[in-house]
Amino acid sequence: MLKQELNLKLQQKLSPQQIQLMKLVQLPTVAFEQRVQEELEENPALDDQSSEYDDEYSNEQDDWENDGDDYGDDQVIDTSDINIDEYLSDDDVPNYKTYTNNYSDDDEEKSIPYAQGISFIEFLSSQVSTYRLTEQQFKIAEFILGNIDDDGYVRRELKSLVDDLAFTQNIFVSYEEVENILVNYIQKLDPVGVGARNLQECLLIQLENKNQTPAVELAEKLIFESFDAFTKKHYSKLLAKYDVDEEELREAISEIERLNPKPGKSFSSSGKIVEQITPDFTININDGELELSLNGRNVPELRVSNTFAEMLDTYKKTEHKSAQQKEAVIFVKQKLDSAKWFIDAVQQRRNTLMYTMEAIMKFQKEYFLTGDETKIKPMILKDISDRIGMDISTVSRVANSKYVATPYGTFLIKDLFSESLTNEEGEEVSTREIKRILQDVIQDEDKRKPLTDEKLTEILKEKGYPIARRTIAKYREQLNIPVARLRKEI
Repeated sequence: MLKQELNLKLQQKLSPQQIQLMKLVQLPTVAFEQRVQEELEENPALDDQSSEYDDEYSNEQDDWENDGDDYGDDQVIDTSDINIDEYLSDDDVPNYKTYTNNYSDDDEEKSIPYAQGISFIEFLSSQVSTYRLTEQQFKIAEFILGNIDDDGYVRRELKSLVDDLAFTQNIFVSYEEVENILVNYIQKLDPVGVGARNLQECLLIQLENKNQTPAVELAEKLIFESFDAFTKKHYSKLLAKYDVDEEELREAISEIERLNPKPGKSFSSSGKIVEQITPDFTININDGELELSLNGRNVPELRVSNTFAEMLDTYKKTEHKSAQQKEAVIFVKQKLDSAKWFIDAVQQRRNTLMYTMEAIMKFQKEYFLTGDETKIKPMILKDISDRIGMDISTVSRVANSKYVATPYGTFLIKDLFSESLTNEEGEEVSTREIKRILQDVIQDEDKRKPLTDEKLTEILKEKGYPIARRTIAKYREQLNIPVARLRKEI
């Protein structure tokens, strides 16, 4: 049976313009610059304020008035809904201009010089070419080099390399032949330790290349025979097993600590991509006051193209409008609308970023003035959202992907946000402050007898921070600090 119902419901939907704004807000500076350049290339109605008019548009304008002879007036396209006057302006500088450069012409330009060089694998390959090997051995050596990672290790099983040589290179060799090339040739290359299959082998290779002193010999025994006990810092067992005193063990451990666990990292290759953080905001201190600026160095000043506005003006003055002109004016209108929406979104993005960061800067004023992390107040997204009257999701978009440059370093804005805990005096303190205190306590501990999580809980309670042991363990892990047993030194 058919049934007819009438339902009323309220629904809130984001307009295309709002979606565009949200996408722009979450973009960091470099990605935003690329997005603006893409829009400039895709939309001919959008112009860079500093650029000259394009000749092709001038040519379009010359041909505009001559199109009436080719098309009859019998083809009617409705353009009555287009108000031409809305798109025309008598001002030389339109109101659509939004961006002003935050930097003067004499600002220092900072750039990273790049030098030409060879890659890590090419460096190793050039050394292999000095060996007297057969053609097949060279191919095996080159194949092994291709499986060395950035740390300098051969992470894959040699059996897999043997299979790959057979299937991909049509080279049929035994496991022993591949191992011979690896151990007797690849592992003899510089930097020492390269070609190792694990950390233990890497350390042993480096120790074998050192002058054989008693400390080095003991270090070799520790790595070769008691690697597990050494990594777990069971020093009492090692002292008993090798019948040495603490000073001898300490010297052997010192030799091991001088080794490079990642020999591949010691090769500095200029061919590698250098990652550089571009701050979105800059906070300076001027006469005891904080000054905030938005990074807009490479973002052009946008405006609606004068050429497109002139095309509409010509269309308005033309008495006999052809069908082609009417089609063109609809296209121009769409592009102008898109350009104005984008310019408006860029302006709103700038305002949103500045409003949000200003609120964060004022909230954490004491920290930005002093650089003391203990001055960071507990702050959550809702605190800033309530201050600026924007949605929490908007604040999140700003904080999660933006960096701020301060006199004390450049860091992610979201790192300023933290939960609050109440101390014994009833004051709310930031979890960042507690982590800082925990870090200082561990740094000052006696490394021969490191503090356990239970002892750390007692110390922080004495300082006025009643925190559970599991919370201490969580903060310690977030700070990448190992447990007490692994912090022990002899």
